[in-house]
Amino acid sequence: MTHSLPRSPLSLWLAEYGPYEPGPPLRGDATVDVAIVGGGFTGIATAHTLLKQEPGMRVAVLEHKYAGYGASGRNGSFSMTVVGLAIGPTAMLKGKPFVREAHAYMERAVDGLESLIRDNQLQCDYTRPGFLRMATTPGYVKRLRHDIDLAHQLGIQGIEWLDQDAARAKVDSELYLGAWWEPRLGLVNPAKLVREEKRLAIARGALVYEQTPVAEIQRGAKFRLRTPGGTVTADKMVLATNAYSHLIPELKNRQAPAWTYMIATEPLSDRHFAHIRWQERNGVEDARNLIHYYRITPDNRLAMGGGPVGLSSGGNMDVDSSASAWRHLEEHTRLLFPALKDVKVTHRWGGPFSVTLDLTPALGFLGDPRAVYSLGCMGHGVSTTHQNAITLADLLLERKTENTACPFVNRRVIPWPPEPLRSVAAHAIRAYLRIEDWAYERKMAKGSGRDWESRAG
Repeated sequence: MTHSLPRSPLSLWLAEYGPYEPGPPLRGDATVDVAIVGGGFTGIATAHTLLKQEPGMRVAVLEHKYAGYGASGRNGSFSMTVVGLAIGPTAMLKGKPFVREAHAYMERAVDGLESLIRDNQLQCDYTRPGFLRMATTPGYVKRLRHDIDLAHQLGIQGIEWLDQDAARAKVDSELYLGAWWEPRLGLVNPAKLVREEKRLAIARGALVYEQTPVAEIQRGAKFRLRTPGGTVTADKMVLATNAYSHLIPELKNRQAPAWTYMIATEPLSDRHFAHIRWQERNGVEDARNLIHYYRITPDNRLAMGGGPVGLSSGGNMDVDSSASAWRHLEEHTRLLFPALKDVKVTHRWGGPFSVTLDLTPALGFLGDPRAVYSLGCMGHGVSTTHQNAITLADLLLERKTENTACPFVNRRVIPWPPEPLRSVAAHAIRAYLRIEDWAYERKMAKGSGRDWESRAG
């Protein structure tokens, strides 16, 4: 794998989208029923959902940069059922009933997003090839089998264990010892998806103002959202800001941003596929805490992300680049698939995701029923944000549904401490996760002759 090409300034998904002309910014004043801050998946999908349910409603979306600028244009592209650090850790943190209800919510999320894409013929390279979580050490085999047994005890269907031969028949690496198999997973080009959804929302009557940062929010009889070009007055408000939520005073301590990094290779050849198989193009993760996630794109590139997690302090959101993380991902690709050692990396990028202190999503009312928020998708936002959009619409329209009964909704969110303790806590959590990964992988390093310790994210 060579280093001859410079880093692309865009994610693969944004680059593949091609030239994009952002919508006009707000000029002057506007009065609406609902103002939505954030033009990613959550904000755009909430606008569409509200207008589908209430066609006469006036809805405005205010986006700081452009649709897909944040995680919605830079994520791993997996629409999946995972919550937090997976079933086992979530059950330990939140209890088994929480896991059962949360997984049902996420099943609706994955299936609902597929229906949205299919019913509206959204052009976003959608496929549903299923999900493999690969075990690469005996300890990870034990972890995955425990989680599968727990899922079955909770009545969760559609998840099964594949032994080593069955796992390697799907994707072949000498490091694979078995796999969690789950058919319920979709893959998308997320940049195409969010912009197709923007088109859909506008067709239903939404006003989408890009290049429109919200400088101030005033709460009174109505909400007043001040931007550089004008003011929006709204009866109700949605804060669809996810990883940027700490920049809003009312949400400052409910989440902290972290960064994941990705690479994509040039298209693989038939010779490469003869070695790695991967004919079904499944989405793949490993069983680590600081996971690696990877897939084959429609034009046969390998896209891989994960491993090292970036952190920031204060309001700094300029952590999108990490040479060490990209180097780690290239090394890990060679480790898994030696046959790809000479494949060039053509794209390198990073993007933020939102982390609550208890590692689970949170959404609900903020202050009173006129304002709602959503955050904490923990890197699983492709599916979660779309289901959250339906839930946010239900909350604003004062409807009691199976979505509003989800344990993510109106739950107590443990606050992150203020700086500098916030940074200390974030680094401590990351360090613990890294140490646990190292403990699982050190025996493999000794047994295989490979320096896994140096590669532990």
